[in-house]
Amino acid sequence: MTSAENYIKNRLAERQQAGSYRILKPENSLIDFCSNDYLGFSHSSALKSKIDEEINSQANLNGSTGSRLISGNLAYTETLEQEIAALFKSEAGLLFNSGYDANLGLLSALPQRGDTIITDELIHASIIDGARLSYANRYTFKHNDLDSLEAKLQHAKGTCYVVIESVYSMDGDTPPIGEILALTEQYGADLIVDEAHAVGLYSTGIVTQLGLQDRVFARTITFGKALGCHGAVMLGSNLLRQYLINFARSFIYTTAAPFHQLASIKMACGLLVQSTAEIEQLNQNISLFKQQVKLSANSPYSLINSDSAIQCVLLKSNEKATEVAAHLQKKGFDVRAILSPTVPLGGERVRICLHAYNTANEVSLLTDEIYKLTNDK
Repeated sequence: MTSAENYIKNRLAERQQAGSYRILKPENSLIDFCSNDYLGFSHSSALKSKIDEEINSQANLNGSTGSRLISGNLAYTETLEQEIAALFKSEAGLLFNSGYDANLGLLSALPQRGDTIITDELIHASIIDGARLSYANRYTFKHNDLDSLEAKLQHAKGTCYVVIESVYSMDGDTPPIGEILALTEQYGADLIVDEAHAVGLYSTGIVTQLGLQDRVFARTITFGKALGCHGAVMLGSNLLRQYLINFARSFIYTTAAPFHQLASIKMACGLLVQSTAEIEQLNQNISLFKQQVKLSANSPYSLINSDSAIQCVLLKSNEKATEVAAHLQKKGFDVRAILSPTVPLGGERVRICLHAYNTANEVSLLTDEIYKLTNDK
């Protein structure tokens, strides 16, 4: 065995011993309480028909043939970016192949040596990785804590970028965006908001819902969650768009999205504005879950406070989270354990995602099982 293979073997053994070993699982027939398909777009026959019609109405290739700076750019793409920017009330937008690519591209390219990046301690991995690739000073502040953020802002140097999510992917909670924005403006910092898990439940996102889009420096919008397809857009000024075209390596050095992906995004965005019934049903399911989910009075476990489609039961160990998730799966519910190191040690949980297509009976059966598990064990 080579030294590299020995290293790999030992690292995997450590994961297995810690109960955090990851494996891939194929699709199943369980009731979906784990996917990010909040509005049901990914299996929407209406969306599929619209995509098929769009593809058949346009002359297009199977692939994009290259990066957008070489052969992969289309007039269709640039028009789509303008339409997306208008929908999300932004001056401009630039498409990326994924939300990960978008965050990586922005944060690795924009902050420079001597600048400062301040992120919430529970920020998404793509933002952490993008910040690591920059030469800027990096700080984190306590989750949703304005005092902690201000303490970091007081020590910021150069151009300062504060990065938050509007709905946090693991906790499902929402920060006080307006207050954070006021604080960043007080200190001359720029605010970047990842809206990946807010779009859909909050229509075009919480930033536009609050009317703050003209004051937020940049927004990440992804299409692989509530919009049921794939890809992402970075929203901001025309100036930012031109900068990213010139300096964002995850945009410059990657093959452009194929036409099918572009058509899917276009049709999904069109369907979003017509989906008031699905959004209302999703909100009803969230309310029902919160009303019915209960833990016994002496339970050592707790619920994370969230008004979003992401609801979590904190179980505080990889072993317990894995056990509860496995039991719920045996009962027919596709619920997944979220283990450390994905979440901090002691933050292990089952993460439940609610959808517009979950029935009231399915939600009630799930909450009953959660009560039994947290009461009996």
